[in-house]
Amino acid sequence: MSNSEPVWSCPVMKPCQYLLLLLLLSVGVSAVEIQRPRGVPLSKRQFYEEGKPFTCLDGTRTIPFDRVNDDYCDCHDGSDEPGTAACPNGSFHCTNAGFRPAFIPSSRINDGICDCCDTTDEYNSGATCQNTCRELGRKEKESLQKMAEIAKEGFLLKQQIIQEAKRGLEDKKAKLADVQTSKKDLEDRVEALRIVKETAEQPEKEAKERHLKAWEEEKAVIRMEKDKARMAEVFLELDDDADDFISVAELLSHSELDPDSDGSFTEAEAQGLLGGVDKVDTVAFESVWNNIKEKYISEANADTPAPVETPQEEMREPVSDNDSEQYPEDDIPEEEEEEDEEDEDDDPDEADYKSPPTTQTQEKKDDDNEGTMPPYDQQTQTLIDSAQKARNEFDEAERALREVDDQIRNLEKEISFDFGPNAEFAYLYSQCYELSTSEYIYRLCPFNRVSQKPKYGGSETNLGTWGKWAGPEDNVYAMMKYEHGTGCWQGPNRSTMVKLTCGKETVVTSTSEPSRCEYLMEFISPAVCQEPPSLDFGAHEHEEL
Repeated sequence: MSNSEPVWSCPVMKPCQYLLLLLLLSVGVSAVEIQRPRGVPLSKRQFYEEGKPFTCLDGTRTIPFDRVNDDYCDCHDGSDEPGTAACPNGSFHCTNAGFRPAFIPSSRINDGICDCCDTTDEYNSGATCQNTCRELGRKEKESLQKMAEIAKEGFLLKQQIIQEAKRGLEDKKAKLADVQTSKKDLEDRVEALRIVKETAEQPEKEAKERHLKAWEEEKAVIRMEKDKARMAEVFLELDDDADDFISVAELLSHSELDPDSDGSFTEAEAQGLLGGVDKVDTVAFESVWNNIKEKYISEANADTPAPVETPQEEMREPVSDNDSEQYPEDDIPEEEEEEDEEDEDDDPDEADYKSPPTTQTQEKKDDDNEGTMPPYDQQTQTLIDSAQKARNEFDEAERALREVDDQIRNLEKEISFDFGPNAEFAYLYSQCYELSTSEYIYRLCPFNRVSQKPKYGGSETNLGTWGKWAGPEDNVYAMMKYEHGTGCWQGPNRSTMVKLTCGKETVVTSTSEPSRCEYLMEFISPAVCQEPPSLDFGAHEHEEL
């Protein structure tokens, strides 16, 4: 589907000049008739000399001249019948004095339809034809004059654009020099601030390490005190006869202490937990406490159902959405150690029988039991604030340096970019132009990308990103190529060719899709305009007859 609106333009300047030259040669009348057979163009007159044998233009045979235009096809190339319909592959030359000469297939000679504006193709059909060549020539002259005026105005605009581009280029070069100078200053500043930052971070690091070490030592004391308190509590629970000794028999009442968890807790295994003796007092119990504390379940929780019998997967399913909330709730009784010391013992034990605690989980529980690290002292906090200020200043300077690097890259790219022989296309850089059709909005951003978006909602489709200038060798700046766009379903990536034509405005005039996923866009710009030829229609008038 193609969408376009009429905008006066001169597609390629050389054809425009050609048409103007033809017009200069065809406007006036010079009544000079050059004799030649009907249907022969002046350029081939020398091959048709009356009274001499005629040689077919393909050189295959020679015939008497009176057999030229005798309504019988003698030559394979049809050259002996330029003015009749005898040869199916022949062609007839319309002189069209006052307009442009033309060729038509010989089959149209005397077919009752006027093909030549000078009516010469219907010399023997009886058709009523009017010579319209002069009227067509007049209209073409007006059209060419209008196109030439537009080309002239566009060319004047182009000269202004080129001057602005030159000034813009000088400005960019000057700006690049300034930015490069400022980069050097910024680099020096970044390095100076890096030293300041590293100098400030060293005492900060040492102060933090001292604070953390003191906190770790404090936590170790807290853990040891809690461990002793729990050991004394467990000793009292295990000492059923209150004789200040823990015996093998008393230990056997806690089957969870079975070392190999084979369901059979023997006296030998219990004696092994007690260090190889039958009973221990409080002092000796301290040496075997590590054998017991990991598996011991407080008697206060003895009646609680053991979740270990339920597969972990089943446990997770009903609470999977609340796991992140439930774990802190489990930890709450442990934090309220002064109000409920019993819960303090319960939670670690529950963790023991639910599943073997990971080191990370146990450390988290230990940290919760021990509270949070106390705030830094004033001296340490001052060092931290000072180091943070140095970091902020360094980060800000580094960010500014990155922005300058980006600015330099963009300026260097723009300065070195091929914007045409005189940078006449530079004004299109960083601009976008749209064309709205019944279904889509097409957007061309020169030297960047082409896109298509549904007019009434939907996502944008990339029709290609800037590739290169793709015009013919003698006019490479007549076409732009955009490639590697969004891929078509089971097809190639979309691409767009942008055809540039001369005009006073800068506007997208039409879009089409000549082949699947390959788009063509018409774009008008003064930057394409060339200096038009002088229109002197009164000089060197001539007409071919």
